Amino acid sequence: MKMNRESVKKNIFGRPELLERMNISEESLKTWEERRMIKPFGFTDDRVPFYAQETIEKIELIQKLSDLGYEIGVIEKIIRKIGLPKAASRKGSRMKLDRYLTVGGLAERVGVSARTIKYWEDRGIIDPDMRSEGGYRFYSEGYVFLCNLIRDLQLFGYTLERIKLVSDLFRDFLELSRDGASRPGQECLKKVEQMLEEIKTLSEKMELLKVGIERWHDLLKDKKKEIVGLRKRIQKRILEEGKRENKCPKSY
Repeated sequence: MKMNRESVKKNIFGRPELLERMNISEESLKTWEERRMIKPFGFTDDRVPFYAQETIEKIELIQKLSDLGYEIGVIEKIIRKIGLPKAASRKGSRMKLDRYLTVGGLAERVGVSARTIKYWEDRGIIDPDMRSEGGYRFYSEGYVFLCNLIRDLQLFGYTLERIKLVSDLFRDFLELSRDGASRPGQECLKKVEQMLEEIKTLSEKMELLKVGIERWHDLLKDKKKEIVGLRKRIQKRILEEGKRENKCPKSY
C-alpha cells in the first residue's frame, strides 16, 4: 500500500519569472529586498534566489498600499508595525531559507551525471521538493543522502524497481516522523512494519556482502603480493638479458 503523502511542493518562481508575473522592475524588487520588506523563499546551490507564492501575496499587498498613495518609507513602517500576512502559520508552510540544489548541483554532490538524476526522477525513485513554473527543479540537502543510498543499492545488485520501493519507504519514514499523528494508526503501523521488514532483508544481504568483501580482500591481498613478486622476477630477468646482450661481441 502506497502512502497518500501530502504534497510538499509549492508554486515557486525564479527571479525572471517573478518579475514577469508581477510586472515589476528589477529595481523595485531589489529595493524591497534591501528594506527587508520581502525576501526569497530559498536559494539554489549557486546562490540564485527563488520565490514562493507567499512572495506574490506580499508584493500584491505592497502594490495595493502604493496604489493608495503611500510612499515606500510609509509602507515599510506599516509593514514593520502590523506585518505582512504570515504564511508560516499555515499548515505545511516552510519559510525557513534553506539551501536547495538544482539538478546539476545535486548530480555534482552525488558524483553522477545530471542525466542520471533526471532518469531516477522519471522512474519515480526521487521527486524534487519544488518545481518552478519555468520547469526548474529544486532538491533539499536530504536528497544528497538519498541519492548516495540509491547508488549503494545499485552496488548491492538491487533493481530499479526494488530501489524505488526502498526510496518510497525512506520518504514515508520522513513523512511519518514529521506528521504521522495526522494519519490513521493502522496505516502508520503497516508502513512501519514494512520498513522494518525491508531493513531486515537489507541487513541480511549486507552481511553476505561483508563476508564476500572480506574474502576478496584477503584473496586480492595475497595475489597482489604474488604479482609484485612476479614483477620483480621479470624485471630482474630483463636486466640479466640486457647484460648478456652487452657482453656479446657485435658483428660488423
